[in-house]
Amino acid sequence: MRGWAGPGLALGAGLAAGSAHPPFGVLPGLLGYALLMASVDVSGERPLRSAFLRGWLGGVGYFAVSVWWITEPFMVDAKDQGWMAPFALVLLAAGLALFWGAAALLYRALRPPGVARVLVFAGCLAGLEWLRGNILTGFPWDLPGETWRAGSAPSQAASVFGAYGLTWVTLAIAAAPAVLFDRADWRRRAGAAALAAAALAGLYVFGAVRIGGAAKPQAQAPMIRVVQANIDQKVKWRPENLSQIFDTYVSLTQRQGPVQPDIVIWPEGALPAVIDDLVAPGSAYALRLRDALALGQTLLMGANRAGLGPGGAPQYFNSLVAFRRETEGLRVTGVYDKHHLVPFGEYMPAGELATKVGFRSLVHMPEDFSAGPPSQPIAPSGVPAVQVLICYEALFPGVTRAGAARAALRPDWILNISNDAWFGMTSGPLQHLNIASYRAIEEGLPIVRATPTGVSAIIDGYGRIAPGARLGLGGFGIVDGRLPPALQLTPYSKVGDLFFAGMLLLSGLVALAYRGSTSVNRRGRWGGAA
Repeated sequence: MRGWAGPGLALGAGLAAGSAHPPFGVLPGLLGYALLMASVDVSGERPLRSAFLRGWLGGVGYFAVSVWWITEPFMVDAKDQGWMAPFALVLLAAGLALFWGAAALLYRALRPPGVARVLVFAGCLAGLEWLRGNILTGFPWDLPGETWRAGSAPSQAASVFGAYGLTWVTLAIAAAPAVLFDRADWRRRAGAAALAAAALAGLYVFGAVRIGGAAKPQAQAPMIRVVQANIDQKVKWRPENLSQIFDTYVSLTQRQGPVQPDIVIWPEGALPAVIDDLVAPGSAYALRLRDALALGQTLLMGANRAGLGPGGAPQYFNSLVAFRRETEGLRVTGVYDKHHLVPFGEYMPAGELATKVGFRSLVHMPEDFSAGPPSQPIAPSGVPAVQVLICYEALFPGVTRAGAARAALRPDWILNISNDAWFGMTSGPLQHLNIASYRAIEEGLPIVRATPTGVSAIIDGYGRIAPGARLGLGGFGIVDGRLPPALQLTPYSKVGDLFFAGMLLLSGLVALAYRGSTSVNRRGRWGGAA
């Protein structure tokens, strides 16, 4: 490929791969991985720098599609912060794309000849995607393995391999068509394509069989009510709106339905106030909150909570607080404090330095949240044991499994409360729904999502939204439904990423087996054209 044809192909490949993810769902875009591998392959005698550039451009295209919603939070206060929106998108996409650049460089350095290189490509990119999800604070948004719509047949493989293992499988299948254009023996090319087709068929067959054994919620299962008040982020934090917002949540909580809910859920940071002030003795809001619940009902409320840290310094937590209405009044029966905080959103990295140089005031972040203890299930009175995941904690595979091991208690369900109102009417909330649903598939546990502006839903252990149990973007109302049953322990919940580690080992062994090859990929230098 002459000039910028190769880099242009890489950029287009990333755009195609990103478009394959929900809510776009253009599954032929998965062939973008084959195009990306081909773009790196055809560099021939060109240097490793070319591989890095092409991988990075592929990542830029992929993340430009995947995280364009990052511009929306800056438009909440467009007058002061709107100018930062394009810079946020460019910097985030370019920064995340560095992992793809490194993966392409590694693949270029290790690439064996022939069709076996597909496994090395899958291992390099999947390995760097794991690194993206774990290094520093981690940000595993839209892993390639989460391309499949949650609840579909192919997505069920996450119950065995997890999202990272399914990433390796997806990459290997999607990149395989690139070998059809090799000059190698046609039988090897056809064999590789046939194996990829068989693996793809296997995903569909396994998923269909797994879903076929689905169990329906039992009549005695707790009745859940998710409240979605559709409060616009632009008006939420105006002090004069607190009472009206509170009344909106209360009226939806008390709305009459066929069956009175046992558990009512309000989303992350539902009210624009610190919960300690609202429920303080003598507070009118405390009485109104008590009267909002029927005797025996439990409210799981996303709230900002205050506390005292070392030396009596104030601390603030992004929390879920469980309130139960009892004869004596309202009682707090459980608290979960978010452990995995969002950098620049909930805390400022290098906080003291950021304050001194004025960056903290630039992003309007006067105080940091404090991280809670490592995540583990809680069991409030009258509520089945639940693993709470607040906001982007639902992005991370294995949190529920680790929490269950920590507490020696497998939860009965997962609850993801999130303030997706920050992302407006973009693809972000729909992507978040799909990603969070993978946590249900991995663990074989139902997950309930509560958001202020959508998408709120009750989802079974197969990642499928229960019939009639979804309220979309911009929707106002409630979602009522029985809690779906927990499934048997999945292979992933037992062994975690062990299968994924085996896949990476296989990729490494394939690369080592051809280490003595005279393939042109080991004759590259850092200079030269792209």
